[in-house]
Amino acid sequence: MSELVLRLLPEINQIEDEILRGKVIACWAEAIEFRGWTEELLRSMPFTLLAENVSIPFIDHVRAVCLMCVACDDVLIKVHEDRRTPVNRDWLIAGAMLADVGKLLEFEIIDGNPVKSDYGKHIRHPFSGVGLAYKHGLPSEVMHIIATHSKEGAGEKRLPESIIFHHADFIDFELVK
Repeated sequence: MSELVLRLLPEINQIEDEILRGKVIACWAEAIEFRGWTEELLRSMPFTLLAENVSIPFIDHVRAVCLMCVACDDVLIKVHEDRRTPVNRDWLIAGAMLADVGKLLEFEIIDGNPVKSDYGKHIRHPFSGVGLAYKHGLPSEVMHIIATHSKEGAGEKRLPESIIFHHADFIDFELVK
């Protein structure tokens, strides 16, 4: 299963902390196995059910947002150097990789189409994502990114990594919507 996760999400390899990287892979593996997601389904399902005619697949969204986060951090390092607010790159990447992992519990495939599951009608992906991350022993800072990345995080004081992820995520979402 690790091979599938890394084939889908090669950006996970940018996490320098080997233990953290392994925990991110384990979260994805469990989420994939929960409903028996296949590589084909993961590469073809839309990243959101909140807009119609979404042509950007789920996996591409996860990867694009992660890459935007890293690019943003690179620009902040280049321009602000040591005057910038410190950002933990490993937490940023781990959070970016896991923010939407809960969608694999929130969604299900019925007659070949992704739909919101009964579970998903009650528990949105930030909550199930945090649950998976907690179960696999991820740091609270990574769980914070997952928990605060969407509307559920409105009003919360976000960590720097969560601020970056939140805005990168909404760039991709708003351009589709």
